[in-house]
Amino acid sequence: MTTICLINQKGGCGKTSTCLHLAGAFAALGRVVLLVDADPQGSLSQAFLGSSTVEQLPADHTVAALFDQSRFVSDPQSLVVPTAFENIMLVPANQHLGAFNTPCPQNSGMLQFVLKNLLDEFVEFDLTLIDCPPNLYACSWAAMVAADFVVIPVPPEDFGTQGLRAVHQAIEQARVLNPSLRRMGHLVTRCDRRLLIHCAYEKRLRANYDHMVLQTVIPEASAFKVAVAARKPVEQHDPRSAAAGLTRQLASEIENRIAAHDAKQRAA
Repeated sequence: MTTICLINQKGGCGKTSTCLHLAGAFAALGRVVLLVDADPQGSLSQAFLGSSTVEQLPADHTVAALFDQSRFVSDPQSLVVPTAFENIMLVPANQHLGAFNTPCPQNSGMLQFVLKNLLDEFVEFDLTLIDCPPNLYACSWAAMVAADFVVIPVPPEDFGTQGLRAVHQAIEQARVLNPSLRRMGHLVTRCDRRLLIHCAYEKRLRANYDHMVLQTVIPEASAFKVAVAARKPVEQHDPRSAAAGLTRQLASEIENRIAAHDAKQRAA
């Protein structure tokens, strides 16, 4: 199983929507996908299960149970819930996780490994996607300790690109505990190429990070928003849309990067 976490310090940069729509694209390719919602806002969980259902989930039915040292989760499988879509399963989160998403996560002892320990229990999934909160606190840190790759969604504008250095530093620090962690790359999201400023920021991002920027660019497309409103990945809601095509392209690029990394590891 390959695990990818999506991280940025900024909210609204497309972490949750990328997880949602990528899960649909991978599932359509026949991959069995596990989604882990590591954001106390629970937006990814609400996208699949609905706001009312997610808000009423008790803590011991969510990822918060793993972070609560007063609880013992004897059966990690019990945290995994089905979605309405074949090949997509979910470990949900809600407001109960907020109490555990504390700063200075390096000082949190064994809590740093709770997501890694959870994922080590599973062999039936091909891919895990972890949606992280818009900060570098305990939940994002635990995700990096558990992951093989980091994808950094970046809107091509000032607020989107600010703080990238801190994200890169956090990845390097997490590699002390997880030496196999790698940056897969920056993903340009919410892009409108009719805007010269967006084109300029994308060009600057590629100049600064070269191959560490994924070639696929995710636009600000209405098909994504309509699919979210319908509580479906865009692949399952409107597979013929340009948005679904771009998401399939992104899934293919991610798989190619994973394969290239694996080949390089074998050659070494």
